[in-house]
Amino acid sequence: MQRHDHSPDTWLDEADRKRLAAALAGAREARVYRRLEALLLVAEGHCVAEAARRCRVDRSSVHRWLVQYRAEHQTTALIDRPRSGRPRLRRTLTPRRLAAALARDPRRCGYQATSWTVPLLAHDLAAKGLAVSPQTLRRRLHDAGYRWKRPRYVYVERAPHLGQKKGG
Repeated sequence: MQRHDHSPDTWLDEADRKRLAAALAGAREARVYRRLEALLLVAEGHCVAEAARRCRVDRSSVHRWLVQYRAEHQTTALIDRPRSGRPRLRRTLTPRRLAAALARDPRRCGYQATSWTVPLLAHDLAAKGLAVSPQTLRRRLHDAGYRWKRPRYVYVERAPHLGQKKGG
């Protein structure tokens, strides 16, 4: 026997349904979209368990979102709050230091490469006492405005036997 949760704590009126539908149409973040979709399903008369199953979340999450929404009756209550997160450990890897490292020629540093790659640059920085993972290095290069493009090979001079190749 399936138990449906239609307790007064889950009731949402027509104004709530319209507010949630309008916010769902303009949602840009996937997490907020999922929360709005679950609450809209509940507002349309589905039980919490069905809304949770359709949105692939736990029922406790839907109940928590209902409590957050019902406290203010505003969809902004479902937006993620800023979190402190873990602080960056490599403050010494500044954009200025990256620019100086990239300005050097890899061949003069003893490598058999004509341009820097992220793993090669990470190895070079580690040899100089600044150990950083390639993933962090990619992120820092991206933050500093650097973009990677494939090298384009261009012949410096024409082949001496080009005339013979062309039938001349």
